[in-house]
Amino acid sequence: MPNVLPLKFQAPRLRSVFPLAAALVLAGCAAAPTGSALDAAPAALVAPTGPPKLIVAIAVDQFSADLFAQYRSRYTAGLARLQQGAVFPSGFQSHAATETCPGHSTILTGVHPARTGVIANNWYDPGIARADKRIYCAEDETAAGSTSRDPVVSAAHLRVPTLGDRLKAAAPGTRNVAVSAKDRAVVMMGGHDIDAAYWWKKDHFETFAGLQPVPAAVAANAAAARVLAAGAPALAAPAWCSARGRAMRAGSVALGAGRFALAKNQPDSFRVSPRMDAATGALAIGLVDAMKLGQGGATDVLSISFSATDYIGHAVGTEGLEMCIQMAELDRTIGALLTHLDAAGIDYAVVLTADHGGLDTPERLDEQALPGATRVDKALGSAALSRAVTAATGIAAPGSGTGGPLIYADGPFGDYWFDRTLTSAQKAQATAALLRIMRAHPQVAAAFSAAELAEAPLPTGSPQDWSLKDRARAAFDARRSGDVVMLLARAVVPIPDPLPGYTATHGSAWDYDRRVPILFWRKGLAGFEQPAPVDTVDIAPTLAALIGLAVPEGAFDGRCLDIDGGPGNTCGLGK
Repeated sequence: MPNVLPLKFQAPRLRSVFPLAAALVLAGCAAAPTGSALDAAPAALVAPTGPPKLIVAIAVDQFSADLFAQYRSRYTAGLARLQQGAVFPSGFQSHAATETCPGHSTILTGVHPARTGVIANNWYDPGIARADKRIYCAEDETAAGSTSRDPVVSAAHLRVPTLGDRLKAAAPGTRNVAVSAKDRAVVMMGGHDIDAAYWWKKDHFETFAGLQPVPAAVAANAAAARVLAAGAPALAAPAWCSARGRAMRAGSVALGAGRFALAKNQPDSFRVSPRMDAATGALAIGLVDAMKLGQGGATDVLSISFSATDYIGHAVGTEGLEMCIQMAELDRTIGALLTHLDAAGIDYAVVLTADHGGLDTPERLDEQALPGATRVDKALGSAALSRAVTAATGIAAPGSGTGGPLIYADGPFGDYWFDRTLTSAQKAQATAALLRIMRAHPQVAAAFSAAELAEAPLPTGSPQDWSLKDRARAAFDARRSGDVVMLLARAVVPIPDPLPGYTATHGSAWDYDRRVPILFWRKGLAGFEQPAPVDTVDIAPTLAALIGLAVPEGAFDGRCLDIDGGPGNTCGLGK
């Protein structure tokens, strides 16, 4: 039985969104609203009472608190609107596994990866029967033909319900919709019971196998196809981005001065650009109209994950002209979405956050007062460590002569798994040797055995005060995590050699990857800014209280945040 249920809605008729959707994508970015989103915000109207009719949960992939702080004064549209609400500039993805899948899994479940079971984007099970021992976080590896690189998409690995799942169980009239360029963002925010789900695959928006796309997706795909066939000119850079435009190189990769000109039939260039977010936003608008989200008797949930910030950050880093243009276009894309919801007269509440932060390329960081930034030593890769452990202990995997490794890992950081054919004594000896090797390396901040993490309590208190061990424990699951977990030292980028599309990344236990903004907005709520740290696991209990959803005691790791800066209390506790 599939973990992700079939789509329950097929729109029979569509409203006038499709000319808009096509225009947004063909323009290559969101159409600028008439005036700013601040002008469009219906703040002067009487504030609604009762639960909102639509929850809009926005994740901006790789949108660090640092990026938000750097550009927040430049926003004039959607991100300016959201700054009128409850602003928590120091939110935390508090765990060490600061990757897309674990981060998205916390946002609408209210629990850490140790409980969601989503401990990384990929993990290894050396004992699994299939040749591909690598398991993708959003796949059903038991399905025929599924591999970690071409998965049968599923929420099978998500062990807890999302807010949309809980709402649908409590109020069957609820619609739970999720859209992103990334399939893992869709299933981790949407969950197990999704009414409509779309993600980008190569050159179009895809949905679950065997299901026909609804007309809104057909129209979005047609608009994208026209752009891909025709190509598009470079995007305009705001004048305030000029200081960011300095060409440089990371290895063979040019970066720092790109403006996203799109050659014909280049879907990967489309994906790694603000056009991807514009297409995602246009599809979300189409689904709002076609499914009449926020206009029924129950509260609906629309989850949107904008992925272009992450794709661009990986490809060319976070501090060049490319990211500056992306910040301006993202602001406009979100503004177009909010303005459309206003025009439809929908009573909605928005939360915006990120799945993780990110670090710029070490080549640029070296020039910008961080000379300690460097690329990871290849000696910390699984193949090199396998050789080192074998040399130290004489232990080798039985299949090592024919290609079977002693140690599996998805990269030179995070989780490491031993071959499952080792005896208990061999595994203990190999673990001790691996920990010694890692702890002696100058690029390693900490390394823990699975036994050490399993014995540690789940951390509590402010995430900014957590130890490295606490951060690793919050992402540790005894059934999936590695036999050893290794955390790199600060500013060590876990990419040994820069490659096209992959020069910078995230995934560390440090605050540049852990800190993210958390913004809430609803018409009529008194806005405020709270600099004290909060956690992304606080989002789900906050939204549950806002919509009056009863949740069992202990269901969340987080707490409800009172997001009304006035005398009211959205947590329902009084003052």
